[in-house]
Amino acid sequence: MSMNLLDEALGGGGGGRVILIEDCVETSGAFVVHHLLKRSLSNPHSSDVVVFLSFANPFSHYDRILRKMGCNLVIQRDNKRLLFFDMLMLKRADGKKGEELLLALYGEVQKAVEVCLSREGIQHITLIIDDISLVEVDANGSSNLVLDFLHYCYTLTAQFGCSLITLNHEDVYSTVDRPALLLQSEYLADVVIKAEPLATGLAADVHGQLTVVNKGLRLDGSGNSISRIRNFHFKIKETSVDYFYPGSQLK
Repeated sequence: MSMNLLDEALGGGGGGRVILIEDCVETSGAFVVHHLLKRSLSNPHSSDVVVFLSFANPFSHYDRILRKMGCNLVIQRDNKRLLFFDMLMLKRADGKKGEELLLALYGEVQKAVEVCLSREGIQHITLIIDDISLVEVDANGSSNLVLDFLHYCYTLTAQFGCSLITLNHEDVYSTVDRPALLLQSEYLADVVIKAEPLATGLAADVHGQLTVVNKGLRLDGSGNSISRIRNFHFKIKETSVDYFYPGSQLK
């Protein structure tokens, strides 16, 4: 899989990283979720596993998009490299709500991680949650329950070396002050990816801009960690996404 500006901004990283994707109504960050999902499954010789919690869309939605990107999720699922939790179906099936639903879900996720790691050759597990705002809906609007759930998932990064990727919508909250859920999510993240519209407004050949904040990559002269910030534009196409610096898009 060839490197692009987003991959370069993310860096190699490794196990145990927490990545937060923030978007808004004008500019969806779903394409970043798709990119990271493909990236996690791209090596055919790898035994790494993705545990995907979808509160937003059914499996068929992601499979259709990823097939256009050259990744067959059905094969990955059959090979047990993708464990897909369709929360739209699970909620209807068991009728659980609120705290009961989230506690039961975390128990299933933890069990899945432990089972995967018990298999020979499994080296790394990535947990993806799409998306946090819909988790809050299932928590009956309680951001505290969602924070508890996120902290439970965060413990998996320390306990098992898992990576955690979440998507949240920055502008769905009505309060003037940034809610604790967003602030805490940003605090826990090693990398924050923000998808935003262009400051200059709509453009035919540019769909928006990404700002990638990679925290604590190096130390300054005083021993303090310094974040690396990259900003570039993107254009979403049928089977891929182009990333480029302002004024440098290839024709």
